[in-house]
Amino acid sequence: MLFNSIDFAVFLPIIFILYWCLTHKNLKLQNLLIVVASYIFYGWWDWRFLSLILFSTIVDYLIGIGLSKQKNITKRKILLWTSIIINLGFLGFFKYFNFFLDNFITAFSFFGTQISANSLNIILPVGISFYTFQTLSYSIDIYKEKLAPTKDFIAFAAFVSFFPQLVAGPIERATNLLPQFYIKRHFDYTKAVDGIRQILWGLFKKVVIADNCAQYANIIFNNSSEYSGSTLVLGAVFFTFQIYGDFSGYSDIAIGVAKLFGFNLKQNFAFPYFSRDIAEFWRRWHISLSTWFRDYLYIPLGGSLGTTAIKIRNVFIIFIVSGFWHGANWTFIAWGALNAIYFLPIFLTNNNRNHLNTVAKDKFLPNIKEFLFMLITFSLTVFAWIFFRSRTIKHALAYISEIFSSSLFTMPQLLSRDSILTLLFICFLMIIEWIGREGQHALAQIYRIKNRAYRWSFYLLIALFIFIYQGKSQEFIYFQF
Repeated sequence: MLFNSIDFAVFLPIIFILYWCLTHKNLKLQNLLIVVASYIFYGWWDWRFLSLILFSTIVDYLIGIGLSKQKNITKRKILLWTSIIINLGFLGFFKYFNFFLDNFITAFSFFGTQISANSLNIILPVGISFYTFQTLSYSIDIYKEKLAPTKDFIAFAAFVSFFPQLVAGPIERATNLLPQFYIKRHFDYTKAVDGIRQILWGLFKKVVIADNCAQYANIIFNNSSEYSGSTLVLGAVFFTFQIYGDFSGYSDIAIGVAKLFGFNLKQNFAFPYFSRDIAEFWRRWHISLSTWFRDYLYIPLGGSLGTTAIKIRNVFIIFIVSGFWHGANWTFIAWGALNAIYFLPIFLTNNNRNHLNTVAKDKFLPNIKEFLFMLITFSLTVFAWIFFRSRTIKHALAYISEIFSSSLFTMPQLLSRDSILTLLFICFLMIIEWIGREGQHALAQIYRIKNRAYRWSFYLLIALFIFIYQGKSQEFIYFQF
């Protein structure tokens, strides 16, 4: 079920009314309603995979209880590895089986040996990368004794399947979200209104920004050999805002919907395109995934400790694995490796934590130095997205090669009234996000506009844009990851 669909527009009010009017006096019933609603929400896409999420829930619930009762180190490790193998085994099969098979065949063909093997027609379950990491972190945290296991299966099932963030994050930790299912929740008008604001802005980013940008990004990337270097730059910029509007828009809607039900989800995007270096960008982009890899992969590998060679190894591992998490294609691995190359000079010179504060904090505009740093970081990010969006490495290299040709200095093609209007919407997006960059989301501070007429006019303008462009709706990009 898509957030930007009529189905969800009907589904959400029904669940909201049932939740606050019929089950609000009984915490167990509230949690059970969330589980039922979440399974309906997920099953709307393909009911067959409900068994997969249920199986994952049962496995990690039982392993959590087993870890709490087991003191023997060897047996505890066996239980932990059971969780890891089952979770990553399902993820690996559905997401990477054909990738490894095809590359295995290609490798043998390179040495003159022909192997015949048929790829499987595997459907990738929506959200498997997200809920797998969520349940896996639960088992790991219990093993490390950072978290006490729950004996409330309904609460745990609600945590795993919580519908606002089930299929595209944020990837929640049990330490943050699970305890919220134990506490009686009361309707908070202020929180609900803020949630609606965040949903509104998320829909704007998805429907008006991402879906419009997608039209031109798809045309340009799918026919890149036909366009000039300047047009290809424009295509990369369109994709840059498509993926941001699409993914951060989903996160905004998810967090906003969760607020309607009395839950607090972690911020997943913190205005990353205002970053002053690539390290800051990765602290602000897909925060729930980057912190997951930091805590469960990078730090166990040794993190920033050890020799320079070990540090470099760890950086490359974390970025390449992050790229591979996104999909079974060498382009994602190249994207991750390129970001590692961007990051290493900053990291090795101990400058990776220079920009922990908000850019131009308490100021209206950045200074010249901050602006140049943001421009350079944004340009590097746009360049890296070319690999992420391209079909193959060869396609990405051809795309880049054409950019750095004499046609770079020509007038871009595809500059129509609609494409220029999309660029104006991008400018509008950046202005609003710049103004609201110190909040949890772009509209968090809008209540400071004291004049109610101005405030509501702004809301209605955003809603009007969404209504006008909702006919172009597409699936969220991260459904495929």
